Amino acid sequence: MVTTGLGSSLAYLLSKAERGVNRGLAAALTAEDVTVEQWRILRALADGRGHSMGDLAEAVLMPHPTLTKAIDRLVERSLVHRGHDPADRRRVVVFLAEQGTGLLRRVEDDVARHRRMIEAAYGAERTERLMRDLVGLIRALEEPAQPARFARSAGVAAGAGRRGLTVPLRS
Repeated sequence: MVTTGLGSSLAYLLSKAERGVNRGLAAALTAEDVTVEQWRILRALADGRGHSMGDLAEAVLMPHPTLTKAIDRLVERSLVHRGHDPADRRRVVVFLAEQGTGLLRRVEDDVARHRRMIEAAYGAERTERLMRDLVGLIRALEEPAQPARFARSAGVAAGAGRRGLTVPLRS
């Protein structure tokens, strides 16, 4: 175990792994001219419920202004559309359009192939265990028992991550 330098930082190691995973995923998505971030948005919207920009920003790990630009691009490509929340017409939500559903279907095999490549390199069981462990870490960091000063310093609002928008964990 490395105990000095960047290799001793959990944040660094997680970031480095994420970059490696996203590099392969980006390659899998290039045929449809969609970025990893746009793919996350489309996947989050695939539940068909429509989501507010705030909930979507939290789910896809994007700052609100960046998400707005990404949604604008997806609207221009007719992959998503904005509409009124059926439960509250004053609220605007984003929905996956038919063309967005079609795009997700078209990239499904490439995304699955990317996951199989990770499993071949790292092992299927280890990959599943890593995903379970990461979900556990995420939940532990979101626990309300987390000290308030840590939550403020990390920019985490109380109750963050609990808005009911679930994002599939499969890459």
